[in-house]
Amino acid sequence: MSDFKRAKLNDSVSTNVIGTHSGSFQADEAMGCFLLRQLPEYRLSKIVRSRDKEVLETCDIVIDVGGIYDHEKKRYDHHQRDYDERFDAGKKDSTNGRCTKLSASGLVYRHYGKEVIKAHYPNLSDDHLDLVYVKLYDSLLEALDAIDTGVEISTTELVYKDTTGLSSRVGRLNPRWNEVDENGKEPIYDERFMEASNICGEEFLSVLTKIVESDLPAREVVEQAVLNRLETDGSGEIISLPTGGLPWKGHLYELEKLHKVEPLIKFVLYTDQGGMWRVQAVTVKGKAFENRLSLPEDWRGVRDEDLEKVTNIKGSRFVHTAGFIGGNTYYEGALEMAKVALQTSK
Repeated sequence: MSDFKRAKLNDSVSTNVIGTHSGSFQADEAMGCFLLRQLPEYRLSKIVRSRDKEVLETCDIVIDVGGIYDHEKKRYDHHQRDYDERFDAGKKDSTNGRCTKLSASGLVYRHYGKEVIKAHYPNLSDDHLDLVYVKLYDSLLEALDAIDTGVEISTTELVYKDTTGLSSRVGRLNPRWNEVDENGKEPIYDERFMEASNICGEEFLSVLTKIVESDLPAREVVEQAVLNRLETDGSGEIISLPTGGLPWKGHLYELEKLHKVEPLIKFVLYTDQGGMWRVQAVTVKGKAFENRLSLPEDWRGVRDEDLEKVTNIKGSRFVHTAGFIGGNTYYEGALEMAKVALQTSK
């Protein structure tokens, strides 16, 4: 089996019981229960939702309730006054620690996340497992922790509010105050909770699959392009990817640091779905729209024959008005566009 191919889990039901609180639910315990139920020890385990201490004491593992965080006792609550558990010391290249404490899902992921990943991808190498473990937290689990523990997404006023995220979708599954079905019956909280946990699971597996089956293979391609950058151009500031569509941005920043790349890469060449060669500017790390170097001002917004006249480069097809991307019919033309952009910046 390929390292990047997902395995089918055994559907044997564990006799161990997972406990969490009753009543209204949030994404953190819904996700935490899903994660535990991926493991052989708790595979498809019964979930008991209660706030009764005696009931919870009968459970094999308890999350998000009980006032205790003790890994040896398998108790994972995060509501204690002196609680301040975080995923790690902070993101790479950051002088600041993690913005959020761990919620129930974060605690479960900290202790069992690698086991969950290995259950689905048993052939991952240790290095790949470490990469996936951190990237998955950064991409999905950290947001659940932050939302549940009350960390604002921005320190400035938001210009719009997003209610399409996983936490919002889970929240909307809680029965409304006046909700009844056609027979006048109120919804059953435990049934809605299982629906919420399944939604969390779909999201988790979707992100996990993308990271393992798309991002990891792409990383190897990008790394080879970085190592071969001087063969692409003597400046070392242009790389060429053999195919388009693969995710390269996040990998590029990490690989530049890993391989001590200097000067930093300014442009990436690749083909689009129609076979046109693209030349794309690399953004400043942490910025969405600020480029390390943009394509020349007088090229921007110009197309086809008019652009060929301005660039004096055969095959020039377009340059975006923001200067972050351009296109050329030929590889040599795209490479020349990048080289001219470098030269004009000197």
